[in-house]
Amino acid sequence: MTTAEDLKSTLNLPRTDFPMKANLPQAEPRRIALWKDQDLYGRLRAARAGAPRFILHDGPPYANGHIHLGTALNKVLKDVIVRSRSMAGAQGHDAPYVPGWDCHGLPIELQVDRNLGSKKRDMSPVAFRRECRAYAEKFVDIQRQEFERLGVMGEWSDPYLTMAPGYQATIVRQLAEFVEKGLVYKAKKSVHWCISDRTALAEAEIEYDERHTSPSIDVKLALEGADLETLASAHPALHDRRVFAVIWTTTPWTLPANLAVAFHPEADYAFYPVEGSADVLLIAKALREAALARWKEQAVILGESLAEVKGSTLEGLRFRHPWIDRASVGVLGDYVTLDTGTGVVHTAPGHGWEDYLTGVKYGLDIYCPVDEAGRFLPEVEYFAGQKVFDANPRVIDLLREKGALLGSGKETHAYPICWRCKNPIIFRATEQWFIGLDIGGFRERALDAVAKVRWYPAWGEERIRNMIAARPDWCISRQRLWGVPIPAFYCKGCSSALLTPEIARRVADLFEADSADAWWAREPAELLPPGFACPKCGGKQFDKEKDILDVWFDSGSSHAAVLARRSGLRWPADVYLEGSDQHRGWFHSSLLIGVGTRGRAPYEQVITHGFTVDGQGRKISKSMGNDVDTKKLIDVYGAEIVRLWVSMVDYRDDMPFSDEMIKRVAEAYRKVRNTCRYLLSNLFDFDPEKDAVPEDRLEEIDHYALARHRQFLARVLEAYDEFEFHVVYHQIVQYCSADLSSLYLDVLKDRLYCDAPDGARRRSSQTVLHRVARDLARLMAPILPMTADEVWESIPGQEGESVHLALFPDVDGSIEDRKPWGALLEARVVAMKALEEARGAKRIASSLEARVEVAAPSAVLEPLREYQAQGRVFPGNLANLFIVSDVTLTDGEGPLTVRVERARGAKCERCWTYSENVGKLPAHPAVCERCAAVLEGLGR
Repeated sequence: MTTAEDLKSTLNLPRTDFPMKANLPQAEPRRIALWKDQDLYGRLRAARAGAPRFILHDGPPYANGHIHLGTALNKVLKDVIVRSRSMAGAQGHDAPYVPGWDCHGLPIELQVDRNLGSKKRDMSPVAFRRECRAYAEKFVDIQRQEFERLGVMGEWSDPYLTMAPGYQATIVRQLAEFVEKGLVYKAKKSVHWCISDRTALAEAEIEYDERHTSPSIDVKLALEGADLETLASAHPALHDRRVFAVIWTTTPWTLPANLAVAFHPEADYAFYPVEGSADVLLIAKALREAALARWKEQAVILGESLAEVKGSTLEGLRFRHPWIDRASVGVLGDYVTLDTGTGVVHTAPGHGWEDYLTGVKYGLDIYCPVDEAGRFLPEVEYFAGQKVFDANPRVIDLLREKGALLGSGKETHAYPICWRCKNPIIFRATEQWFIGLDIGGFRERALDAVAKVRWYPAWGEERIRNMIAARPDWCISRQRLWGVPIPAFYCKGCSSALLTPEIARRVADLFEADSADAWWAREPAELLPPGFACPKCGGKQFDKEKDILDVWFDSGSSHAAVLARRSGLRWPADVYLEGSDQHRGWFHSSLLIGVGTRGRAPYEQVITHGFTVDGQGRKISKSMGNDVDTKKLIDVYGAEIVRLWVSMVDYRDDMPFSDEMIKRVAEAYRKVRNTCRYLLSNLFDFDPEKDAVPEDRLEEIDHYALARHRQFLARVLEAYDEFEFHVVYHQIVQYCSADLSSLYLDVLKDRLYCDAPDGARRRSSQTVLHRVARDLARLMAPILPMTADEVWESIPGQEGESVHLALFPDVDGSIEDRKPWGALLEARVVAMKALEEARGAKRIASSLEARVEVAAPSAVLEPLREYQAQGRVFPGNLANLFIVSDVTLTDGEGPLTVRVERARGAKCERCWTYSENVGKLPAHPAVCERCAAVLEGLGR
């Protein structure tokens, strides 16, 4: 007699070595090591030789500290793009990826300063730079390992480094191009200055503290006598009055440098008498009530205006500084606004950009009585040696003593801070080197270049356009040591500053051979061309420039140093991809250098991602105290889960991250992995060379599954092409959980397990499962490269190859569902609901204990009858679709209904369906006819 165990041994039960548990933290390092052993990146380069080239140029992260979640996200996004482009198209793409690091700059210099302590005093510049280089190299190695651990593939053995001699030489050659075009000049200007780090800052190095609190004050400046007489002659009501212009400012410490007061030329100004005195206050009419609200404590009461004038009539009037014996001249400025203050703007040309431009326009001294550490110079009465921000209370006290203070308070507003040290910065006028944006139409050419780039998302174009349109000239000099020097010289005879293309290119050649350290190691005569003499005075004694270039000029030159110089790459790049802050950073500097040296942007497309934020929408950062330990995250969940999270979120917006979210992602991964495992486990005896069924002979449900698969495939390929990886994620997860697990694979179980091993229905389904497994592994590969490779090597016929050497599948047939499937699936939904109700009522324990009667009008039942008629094997197509033992179709009226009854007959001990023909064959009394035939075929 046949036992249950005997029968079980005749089933085609799933089996595979593909593990259910991924154990990603342990398995991933082995996979990465295998890729290295196989030289997978090198093999991929060879396999794609001659294919269309695709270049994603890596924006260099800073070589300082471990990677954080945002850095990981950025690198994973790039890896997904490079891998997907490598697999896309008829030939794939030759998509090399050269990672890089930004190695110069203040953070490293300050850290090395701290590490060295007092030792630095005895070190030469070259020795100090050697320490900076070693520090950068250390973190390049650390971050390289961390990026590789994320499964990012590229030329890790030969990355680009901005501190490499060849790269440093390219930086100077790029500068020479600007010099040759007459775009570089030196001038005393008001620039952003960090008093903590004692250096100028670029626009890209400025952040804003939105909750900064500053003291706000209203200050009276008396109109000088002669000008008052002239004004009174035009406005008699002002005779015998003391007229004061009232300025409002949130930077009291800049008042020692005040040289002017600014009016808007088109604004209406009024002279208001102060009740109980001879004083008259000059302010904008529109701001009278707002000003009075601030002066409540002083009990200032203003009468009706004695005179009203346009701001343009106030130009040239001279007002007395509150405590310094000098005039503050009336000037005009379109930047004066009427949204706050008094409409009269305190102007210190040495401490503000608009102030500086006004000072130049009116021939004022660019006066800046503050040193590099933010201390007042000895010449400044009352405040000599004091730090500027510390001086604010004393300035207010002095104004009060002088009777010039009308009101004081606190103002919470956005204030610029240094991106490195997070301390408030100041505007400070110093001698600096600049690239002129308005020389030779450079700004207009840069704006034209912006319009020729594709921006993802589209708003990126307007953002960078506005920044370039409004930005000041580029201050390219920095007062530091760890960087690339500006190759300028100063004649000792006549003090002329000398920076020529010829000098720069000669210095660049020396850097190529010896690195930029040569600037500090060699004398001027060794750096300059032989016999060089000052073109102005003929002198031959020179001093070297002490400033270095802005590090944004370093990284912004990467397209010239890498794309234009490396074999296998090309200029321009297809894609730059970085965070949204790089519209004012790397995207910006790269564009300016590309336009300045080659006449166009160095990229065809720019993709922008948002910032990582926590569950409350706050930016994730150390300073916020909500940073994520990326290493710990990988150690707990695995890099594949991090990568899947990156693909899940729409990177075009800020990307939320939380413990709950990563757990959801891990669950989604488990579903995808289990689906892959099920596919593989049902292909254990499938040889695609021998067992595959031609498409025109597939079973109807397999035709349907193949059409749905092609729809899925088309959507995923389109999403990859549009860089919409969140769409790829949702398509893959939805396809695995809904199309496959909840429908197709569920329906197939009976035929896969119970039909003859080489039965036509089973081989038909295996043919589609094999196709699905191969395609799914390839579509997953850019996002889940390690899991996809693991799946790929388990698919019959794929042994010994990596999925990353394969191409994406083609949509090679019809994606239209066959005619009856809409009706079939609607009927299945109704049947599933009825079966669930029957289970709930305990009429059946499982769906196979049921037979269902489907009643509907004949026209509705027609596709169901057609599908049922195609079934050649018990229990029939509809029964398989509904996962029941029997289905009857009955003509009826009204909407489709399903009635559930207990199945008739006995339970087949092999397939567990119920049938009245169980035991019909005496040799197999416990099984149905289908199973008996299978057993006969197996010789049982």
